[in-house]
This record gives sequence, C-alpha cells and structure tokens, in this order.
Amino acid sequence: MRDFYGVTLQTPMMLGTARYPSPSVMEAAFISSGASVATVSLRRERGAGQAFWDMVRGLGVHLLPNTAGCHSAREAITTAQMAREYFQTDWIKLEVIGHADTLQPDPFGLVEAAEALCADGFNVFPYTTEDQVLASRLVEAGCRVLMPWGAPIGSGMGLNNIHGLRTLRAAFPDVAMVIDAGLGLPSHAAQAMELGFDAVLLNTAVAEADDPVAMARAFGLAAQAGALAATAGPMGQRDMAAPSTPLIGKAWL
Repeated sequence: MRDFYGVTLQTPMMLGTARYPSPSVMEAAFISSGASVATVSLRRERGAGQAFWDMVRGLGVHLLPNTAGCHSAREAITTAQMAREYFQTDWIKLEVIGHADTLQPDPFGLVEAAEALCADGFNVFPYTTEDQVLASRLVEAGCRVLMPWGAPIGSGMGLNNIHGLRTLRAAFPDVAMVIDAGLGLPSHAAQAMELGFDAVLLNTAVAEADDPVAMARAFGLAAQAGALAATAGPMGQRDMAAPSTPLIGKAWL
C-alpha cells in the first residue's frame, strides 16, 4: 500500500464528521466503519464546543483538516494556516471551490494554494478532478497525495468517469490517491478500490442514511473488499464465454 506522507493507514476508509443526527451517532459510525482518517472543518469545529472536539480526538484516528467552503487560494491558505494551529497537524485537505452548483475545484486557485502550502511545510491532500494536466501541476507543486472526485460532492452518483479515473491512476503509479466525493453506495467504494485507488473518503452517504452506523460498516467492509480484490489480481474480461467445467470425463452420447 502506498503511504500518505510517511503514514501507512490501517484501513482504506476515510470519513467526514459533518451532518450526523448527533455526535453520539457520528462516534458510533466511526467505530463501525473502522475508518483510519477523520476529516474535520475548522469552521465547524471552532463552533462545536470542546466536548465535540474531545470526542473527535478520542476516535483514535488521523485528523485531516479541510479548507471546505473556500473559493480562492488566499482564503484556502489562511484557513489552512489557522487549521494547523488549531488541530496541531501539517495535514490539510485542500479545497478551492470554483463552481457553486457542482462544487468543482478551481484548478488555477488549487495549484496556487498547493504551491504556497507545500512550500510552507504542509502535507497537502488536494481535492481535484480526474484531469491529468492538473494532477501533474499538483505533483510538481509538491503534493504526494491526490484526491480526485468520483462525482460532485454529496451527489451520491458514484464514479462518473471510470476511464478518466483509471487513466489517472495508471499515469501516477507512485502517488497515493483517494477517491473523494460523490460516493453513494458501498459498491461505489469497492469499485474505486478495485481500480487501484488507495482509499475512499465520504461523508454524506453515511451521515444521511437511515441508519448511519450500519451504512458506515457497509462502506468500511466494501472498501476493504475492493482493496483485497485489487491485490488478488482480478481476471480480465473476455469477449466470449469460457466454460469453467472441463470436457475431460464428460459422457459422450
């Protein structure tokens, strides 16, 4: 498994901390999922109270602060610097939103912010698209992890561009990659891992399920199953049928 800035995750599951019915449900969902990483928002955590912050720290997972809601490089850089002081980590999930409806990243602001944050000693996890040119610019800026979207945030549509994601994965074999955003079903997580990605990150699909704890477990198991399938070496697709039963021993009438 590829490492994340020197850290090897115990499971390929990353989970967000927003939109749950209650803090206790969020805590139970994390435990059920077996997630290794929790994404946290500076804006939300600062107003959530010490009890909630203590609960998040008590999960025993790696914290990945994000710059959610930032629409410019300057705003994202400032938020990242504040998050580093508040959460005491150099990890930052970099989001620079460029489109209000799709929440698609702004590629120009994203690269600008990534360059500045990498130079400032941050370990940057950029939320990006499956665009290879943008990926190249982010890697050149110093990013050793990429987080391409599966589909727009919160849409639940799964992996919209299988070819693009597969091509991106093949183009950067040494870069850790996480499918971030758009996953709605556990099967989407398994599919992402089967494509060779290193982890999945989701929030809404678990937090807004009728039973978030059960859904969290389903996603955790699906991500691990997909990872195991990828390392096991899946069979290739064929154009024609191939019988699994040999002809030897068949009765000829």
